[in-house]
Amino acid sequence: MPKMKTQSSAKKRFRLTASGKVRFNSAYRRHRLISKNKAAKERNQGTKMMDERDGRNVRRFLLPNG
Repeated sequence: MPKMKTQSSAKKRFRLTASGKVRFNSAYRRHRLISKNKAAKERNQGTKMMDERDGRNVRRFLLPNG
């Protein structure tokens, strides 16, 4: 049986924590920041934890070796 390969796009976008949760970077922080208010910029700052149901799909299909 061939090896299971990790999706290239997924390994660039998601990381697994030690407890198995999926961490991802927030969107809407790359450009056009002048038109966004301060609260919106702060809300999308840093990394976030993915919801358990979505994280289950990411782990199963995109990060099989994670």
